[in-house]
Amino acid sequence: MLVSIKKAGSFARAASAGQRRFLSIHEYQSVNLLNSYGIPTPKSIAAKSPQEAFDVAKNFGHERLVIKAQVLAGGRGKGKFDSGFQGGVHMISSPEKAKEYAGKMIGSKLITKQTGAAGRICNAVMLAERRDPAHEYYVAVLNDRVSQGVVLVASNQGGMNIEEVAAKDPEAIITTPIDFNTGLSRSTALGIAKKLGFKSDGAQGEAADIFVNLYKIFKEKDATQIEINPMAETTDGHVLCMDAKFGFDDNAEFRQKDIFALRDISQEEPSEVEAQQFNLNFIKLDGSIGCLVNGAGLAMATMDVLSLHGGNPANFLDVGGGATADTVKKAFEILLHDPKVKSIFINIFGGIMRCDYIAEGVIKATKELQLKIPLVVRLKGTKEVEAKQMIKDSGLKIIAFDSLDEAAEKAVQLAN
Repeated sequence: MLVSIKKAGSFARAASAGQRRFLSIHEYQSVNLLNSYGIPTPKSIAAKSPQEAFDVAKNFGHERLVIKAQVLAGGRGKGKFDSGFQGGVHMISSPEKAKEYAGKMIGSKLITKQTGAAGRICNAVMLAERRDPAHEYYVAVLNDRVSQGVVLVASNQGGMNIEEVAAKDPEAIITTPIDFNTGLSRSTALGIAKKLGFKSDGAQGEAADIFVNLYKIFKEKDATQIEINPMAETTDGHVLCMDAKFGFDDNAEFRQKDIFALRDISQEEPSEVEAQQFNLNFIKLDGSIGCLVNGAGLAMATMDVLSLHGGNPANFLDVGGGATADTVKKAFEILLHDPKVKSIFINIFGGIMRCDYIAEGVIKATKELQLKIPLVVRLKGTKEVEAKQMIKDSGLKIIAFDSLDEAAEKAVQLAN
């Protein structure tokens, strides 16, 4: 269950993409959402230019500030900008420093352990007051597959990777099921606060109120994840959410217009954004074999078979069950945008999707895009015979196979 807190890797990311995608929002947006539910945070204001950062710092009313690059990735503090500037989180003590650091962050790409080598563009910074924590805690509200319900996960070892805490000290994790309809009662929330070790009655009450309101956000805003790391008990005895990470269910976009208006596509892979406009599930990976399939399960199987033969998929691309010739052509265009693609492997099982539609799209794309990259095709199922004849009659250099294993092996050979 705890593994769901963070994205595990490319294949896991691709698998989940075949089902749905989850919206993430920036830290300053998360702070605004928390505050709207009465959840306390350090005072924080976003700035989208160096001059704006100067003005914010000048009028902040607090000398000790933190400036944070607003990039949708973890590990920002240890990250490095493509300009050479080190670190996406810094302590500052003057408006001049705010302007200087904002100038080094905004417009540059921050590279962290989660972004990959390409990094992600920083379009804004957040300035926040520095509050000294006496102790840090971890809190999350998540959907739990085991209980098939919502749980609140908490630990008195905050500020750390929660998976590492769970592995080294499982007893440090407190998992509390929440009834979806009635929510988290204040008495239960107080009990959690006491177990975590909040000492004063005031701090326990503040922590309990945060737990209750986090679940309200989770339910009312169709969240899939709320992670507060750390939640801090400050030296003056108050409890604050120092950092926040949200995920929201894309299936709820129709009733969460205000939340989805916060989406920042500059933080996403451009080819993935383009694919969504054509109802294609596309995730860019690091290999050299472009994959076009129908169905998330078949996509994963295709990627596995390619890997067994020593190949690496360049993407996960699921055209679904309603693809047309034009959709297939668009899929080809997206694949060809990637200079790393050295061969293309099309693996279609025709059930709802007819193989002859795929064949028509493949032929159209090959001709109109003047395809130079080797193309391997495996078509099975509805209208399979007609599709194979169409490919044969086209006279194009399209290599067709019946066997998945043989087709995958050939695609790997051609990519190498």
